Amino acid sequence: MTSAYLVELVAVVYFTRATSRRILGAFVGGVAVGCFGMAAIALGNALELWRVPITRTPYFVALFYLALAISVTPIYLVTWRLARRFGWRGLAVFIGIVAIIGPPRDYLFASTFPAWMVFAPGVAPILADAVTYVGIVALGHAVMRLVAGPSRRTVYAMNLDRLGAVARA
Repeated sequence: MTSAYLVELVAVVYFTRATSRRILGAFVGGVAVGCFGMAAIALGNALELWRVPITRTPYFVALFYLALAISVTPIYLVTWRLARRFGWRGLAVFIGIVAIIGPPRDYLFASTFPAWMVFAPGVAPILADAVTYVGIVALGHAVMRLVAGPSRRTVYAMNLDRLGAVARA
């Protein structure tokens, strides 16, 4: 599965035309979110909001962390483009969409593969899962922005604006 996420990352890098500095920022964001995600899983397990069985061997934890970090890295290249094109409002809408779509996605995975994850009954696990998704996107984007700098309006973004104006005319 991690190799599929790596292929996805290569495709997103190609289509977003990200610079090496932006790619590095996205990777650093993925590394930070890997720590955040591992802590969120552990906290959810401790609070009995969900159960994600993680074998406490160094090999498994390192592989799980690596898969998590690689799987979220492409998100930050997408959020970079969204923030560059639509500003903070576009980023806020994206985070809202992720918070709405994330929990049903996880519940679908949990019902399909109950050995991987089980949610406790009630609304609390749904809200905790949504907050985790918000944290994943917001933290990773913020770290990427710290490393690679803010999104700048470039010729590419200006051309998109011009195309939009031509299409509306």
